[in-house]
Amino acid sequence: MHRLWIGFIPFAVVSVLHVGALSLEAVAIAAPTKLLLMPLLAVAVLWGGCGSRWGTTFALLFTAIALSWLGDGADTFFPAAPTIPTMLVCFGLAHLCYIWLFWRILSVRPVPPWAVVYGLWWGLLLAVLWPALGGLLISVAIYGLVLGGTAVAASRCHPLIAVGGAFFLASDTILAFEIFTPAAAPPWSSPVIMLAYCLGQGLIAAGVIVADRLRRSAASTEMAEVAP
Repeated sequence: MHRLWIGFIPFAVVSVLHVGALSLEAVAIAAPTKLLLMPLLAVAVLWGGCGSRWGTTFALLFTAIALSWLGDGADTFFPAAPTIPTMLVCFGLAHLCYIWLFWRILSVRPVPPWAVVYGLWWGLLLAVLWPALGGLLISVAIYGLVLGGTAVAASRCHPLIAVGGAFFLASDTILAFEIFTPAAAPPWSSPVIMLAYCLGQGLIAAGVIVADRLRRSAASTEMAEVAP
């Protein structure tokens, strides 16, 4: 299993570099390193998933990573479009891929009782942001359901995926406050957002690889037990 983690080293190094650049307000480093994150995560998945059957599991994972990359670089890839709505569309589609992957393919247990916290999170987030949302209340409420849906679906999967889903949700939560209440956002919000985002995406990707290996191992064992 240690071979899996080797592929994540470049992603981890660039993640640290990016978060550090944000902390120091080094835009010349932060901007390009942000666009390297998801391609390096895809490389890590290619490395760690070597020998796997590249079916629906990895198709959904790679699609989610690609959509996240487009969201990360929305202002670069779609300069003529409004950045925030474009970013939210890309990430919303990525979350739908994750929900499908976690709920329909990789789930190993029912939704745990503690996942009720995600429902409470949704209600509290809307209540706090309500005065700043204006006509965007319904749109933000729907997007919040998608975000919470990813975290709930992740809670049914391998612990790495469950923790990754929680970090991803934390990243989007802080981002929501940075977008809608920028005057109240502390100066460290951007580094924290990206730290939680990198942890979330990295843990999810690693968890999917591990979960896929466990599924294949269990299937092989089951076939061996029923073989004459």
